[in-house]
Amino acid sequence: MKTLTIKLTAPLQSYGNEATFERRTTNDYPTKSAVIGMVAAALGYRRADARIASLNELHFAVRVDQIGRNLTDFQTVEWKKDTRKITYRDYIQDAIFVVALGSEDEALMDKIEFALKHPKFQLFLGRRSNAPAGVLRLHEFSEEEPIDVLKKFVWQAAPWYQRKRNPQTLEVIADADLIADHSEVMVKDRVVSFDQRDRRYGFRAISRIRIAVTNLKTQSDDADTQHDIMGSLGEE
Repeated sequence: MKTLTIKLTAPLQSYGNEATFERRTTNDYPTKSAVIGMVAAALGYRRADARIASLNELHFAVRVDQIGRNLTDFQTVEWKKDTRKITYRDYIQDAIFVVALGSEDEALMDKIEFALKHPKFQLFLGRRSNAPAGVLRLHEFSEEEPIDVLKKFVWQAAPWYQRKRNPQTLEVIADADLIADHSEVMVKDRVVSFDQRDRRYGFRAISRIRIAVTNLKTQSDDADTQHDIMGSLGEE
């Protein structure tokens, strides 16, 4: 098993669930289908490419490192001549997530890692307007499952958030078969087709656990993030 972690952060993210045209809501964490879509874009797969379905077999888990705030935007659209409607779009602001993807096919994981560093198509976090905040930060782990990686991977929340919020645990949402002896729920998050004329999703099982923050190193353990912006003014 080879596991790849991807840090997802941006001013705005949105991970749509079932919704009407007038109100597009968002999950509070990245969906597997959204991450598969990002991987497929990086690999250069077009929406109707049959190879996308095979990406459902990747092991998937996501850790919520920094809980974002909700934002609702409204847009006025002319959906037919002389007829306008107000539509609403929900977003997550200033959130940070760590996604872990794993597979026994190490060649595939190497291909995905290279593609995410050299994407064929533009990457975005849920919607086209939500560009990542810079180059994606990736880390690879050999012979480790996604859950085991997330139980020890450095806490990625901003230093101000770590000081202010100081949570005792972080939530992890994962494929149900990665978490033993936990309750399962079904979510409509398995990619069937991304074709804009025939977009379809199937069901998959997920489970949730919480991991202790005390078991994780923090970013401040690894690097000094303090910066005195006025310090240079006193220098000759």
